[in-house]
Amino acid sequence: MNRRDFFRSAAALTALGAIAPKASFARTPKPEPRNNPIWLMTSAFAADPDFESVVKRAKDVGAQGLELCVFRRDTDRQDHIATHLDYDNFTLERAKQVVDICNREGLRISVGAYDNLIGGKPELQEVNQNHILKLIRIAALLGGDLNDVVCGSFVGYDVVLGNEDNGFEKNLMKFKKVFTPILKYAKDLGVTVCVENCPMEGWRPVTSTDCYCNLPGCLAARKLMYAVLDDDSALEETYDPSHDIWQHIDPTDVINAMDFKKLRRIHIKGTRNFPTETEATHWGRLFPMQTVDPALAKKAGVPLPGNEWDRLNYEPRLPGFGGSDSCDWTRFLENLMAKGYSNPFVIENEGCNSSHTGNMGATLQGFRATILNTAPVVWPLGKDGYAFNKAAQRPMRVIARSKDLPVVTMKDLAG
Repeated sequence: MNRRDFFRSAAALTALGAIAPKASFARTPKPEPRNNPIWLMTSAFAADPDFESVVKRAKDVGAQGLELCVFRRDTDRQDHIATHLDYDNFTLERAKQVVDICNREGLRISVGAYDNLIGGKPELQEVNQNHILKLIRIAALLGGDLNDVVCGSFVGYDVVLGNEDNGFEKNLMKFKKVFTPILKYAKDLGVTVCVENCPMEGWRPVTSTDCYCNLPGCLAARKLMYAVLDDDSALEETYDPSHDIWQHIDPTDVINAMDFKKLRRIHIKGTRNFPTETEATHWGRLFPMQTVDPALAKKAGVPLPGNEWDRLNYEPRLPGFGGSDSCDWTRFLENLMAKGYSNPFVIENEGCNSSHTGNMGATLQGFRATILNTAPVVWPLGKDGYAFNKAAQRPMRVIARSKDLPVVTMKDLAG
């Protein structure tokens, strides 16, 4: 045995007193599973026409709920445009039907639409704001916080302001101006608005220098957003770890540094970073890839991005499906359990080998695999393995209302 091998051996370590013979390496005990429900985000089912159709999807893969995507049918977005409730004709009677279906099938729901509410085309900003007001109304008719029906949203970003001196703080103040009446309306109806942390890097043109396009895209921004609002506002958050992973940030560190009381939802989505990508070697990882004249790039031997979403060096994945990603999911999930997280985990399927294949079979496989990957940490172990305790999930309450809620607009709230 050479000197290097000797000092690697357990016998050598024992002889040197580094460890005792038959040493017991006690691991920190795992937190007890809490029976968290696992939901599906319905963006992966854009071809399905309505609520009833996506209920069948949830039952098929063994989920306990749905974050219903309710995008505008006339949206200018090119991706994730699913609409699974009729937001223009959602009545008190329809709300009762939806609650009845949820209780019959053992499911819970929330609603959401993810658009730019403070930036983008000026003529669309108020349209997007009014749409979120419709979804807050729908959430209220479904019971709001009494049934844990939240309204998911982006904030967005005004890149014109952002390009000015002190542009980030100007966006922060615009957020306060736009969201203050929205959040007051939500609070009056007993509804929480949950903003999500995707920086929406693909919303900027491929020729733009920067690609930050959603204000809560980093932890500092979210803390500042809470600071400029009243402490008792109806704003909370949905945290998606995948967006911090490609920024080389450990999501567990973010969870430990945030205001944990504000955490209402977790989006389960992974990211696989490319450690030796040619693009990163040329352009670095601090800024997105830039665009120049293709002929010049070819002459220089420099790679260019293929599209708006191809400017950073990662691919979306689902944990447990088709290989590893760049997140320590065991650490992330166990930390959440230890801190007492008891709310839903929502699988957002943007997997390059799942929903992005356009194949429904692969999409459903990805959901099933992610549920199984998550279950050992968040569900109790029973005679049939890890399983959600259905008896612990109370049915949704039917909210007694004598009359319907009117649809309101931002002009109504200002008047």
